Amino acid sequence: MFYCLNHICKSFILDLGKHRQINSREALMIKALLSAFEGPLRFLSRAIWEIQSYTFLSSRAIANLFTRPIYMREVILQMDRIGVGSLTIILLTGFFTGAVLAIQSESALRRYGAVSITGQLVAITLVRELGPVLSALMVAGRVGSGVASELGSMVVSEQINAMRALGTDPIRKLVTPRMIATIMLLPLLTILCNAVGLCGGWIIARYKLLLSTSQYWSDAMNALQPADVFGTLLKPIVFGFIISMTGCYVGLRTHGGTEGVGRSTTQAVVSSSILVITADFFLNNLIIYLSPYLNV
Repeated sequence: MFYCLNHICKSFILDLGKHRQINSREALMIKALLSAFEGPLRFLSRAIWEIQSYTFLSSRAIANLFTRPIYMREVILQMDRIGVGSLTIILLTGFFTGAVLAIQSESALRRYGAVSITGQLVAITLVRELGPVLSALMVAGRVGSGVASELGSMVVSEQINAMRALGTDPIRKLVTPRMIATIMLLPLLTILCNAVGLCGGWIIARYKLLLSTSQYWSDAMNALQPADVFGTLLKPIVFGFIISMTGCYVGLRTHGGTEGVGRSTTQAVVSSSILVITADFFLNNLIIYLSPYLNV
C-alpha cells in the first residue's frame, strides 16, 4: 500500500513538472512532505496488513470447525494443558482478589456504616469485571506465551514446512485445537475464579469484619442479576478466542531463530493483554445495552 501511494505521489509530481517548471524551493518542499508522510504511511500499511492476516487466520481456524478432519486428540491434549495447567494460578488469583476486595472495601464502607453490604460489593466486582479480566490476563500470560513460543520454535526449526510437505494443514492441526480448547475452558476457569474469590471475601468478612455467613452469602447472591451471569460467560469466550488466535498468529510469523522466538513470546503476551482490555471495554458497553432485556 505504501509503495502504491508513493508511486502515485511521484507520478503526480512528474505530471506537474510537465505542465510548469518546478523550482528548487518547491522541489524541496515536496520532498519534505513525502518524507513527513513516509512514516505514517508505512505504519498504516503495516497495520492494515496485520489486521488482514489476523482475520484470514481466524476465519480459516473457524472454518475448520465445519469440515473434517478434526483432531480431537490434539483438542483434549490442549484442554489438559490450558485448563488443568492453569487451575492453580486461577484459584490463587481469585482467592486473593476476593480477599483484597473485602479488606479494601472495609474503610470506605465503615465510613458510611455499610459494612454489611461487603458481600454485594465483592460479588458484583468479581463477577462483572475482575473475575473474567484477571482470568483472561493470567491465561494470556501462561497460555498465550506458551502457544507463541511452541509454534515459533516449530517455525524456526522448519517443522511447519515439513507438515505442509506431508500434506497436513498446520492451521487445522495446530491452531484450531488450541482455539477450541481455550474457548471451552476459559469460561470454566472464570467461574472457578469467581467462586473462589467469593470464598476469599467470605473469610475476610466472617473473621475480620465479623459478618455472619448467611448475611454475606445472601447479599452476594441477591446482588447478582442475569446480565451479570451473561457477561461473566460471554467475556471469557471472546477473551479465549483473542488469546488463542493472538498466540498462534504471533507464533506462526516468527522469524530470526531463537531470538525471534523470545520476541514472539513477549509480543504475544503484550498483544493479548491489550486486546483483552480493549475488548472488555466494548463488551461492557454491549452488556449494559442488553441488560434491560436480560434482567426482565
